[in-house]
Amino acid sequence: MSSDKKNEPSIKDLHTSALPRAGEKILDVARDLFYRQGIRAIGVDEIVKRAGVTKPSLYRSFPSKDELAASYLRQYDLEFWDRFDEAVNAHPGNPRAQIAAFLTRIGKRTQKPDYRGCGMTNAAVEYPEHGHPARLVSEANKQEFRRRLRAMAASMGAEDSDMLGDGLLLLVEGAYISGQLFGLGGPAQSVARNADLLIEASLKK
Repeated sequence: MSSDKKNEPSIKDLHTSALPRAGEKILDVARDLFYRQGIRAIGVDEIVKRAGVTKPSLYRSFPSKDELAASYLRQYDLEFWDRFDEAVNAHPGNPRAQIAAFLTRIGKRTQKPDYRGCGMTNAAVEYPEHGHPARLVSEANKQEFRRRLRAMAASMGAEDSDMLGDGLLLLVEGAYISGQLFGLGGPAQSVARNADLLIEASLKK
């Protein structure tokens, strides 16, 4: 890796650069708590206590807990696409290999003891009201993911690319949930292999 690459700011750095230092600490703490325990389960008092800041400091950076939750998910969204693009860039022009690489990483993550699925999916379940700030971020992420999977299915020459793309999306969402239910040794570990079988079946004439 070149020295220029090493000195490039991370996606997290770019996202938090506009926040005051207290805001960065609050977002870091909130991200950990929201992901591990759920957004609704964590109150503002717990966040400021863990971050070692005052409640006014939180509201100077985030107008409300809802906006803090949305900020957490916007950061999550950036990191999600960073991982996705890394898999795509590793296999230029080969969408089947790109999908396999991305899902292999998901399968491995589901085997970790602290795995809590996808923060976007979890937030959408927690907030059924469609206008909620956290829900809006989650919906946008899932819609874009669906669009990309359908486009990749089309570039593979699937007879019904929309159906294949949606099938891949359903497999991924299933891995997010089953990874939490079954843990180590559960079915989510084989999400990449199952996706490849689905692709193979969809490409057969």
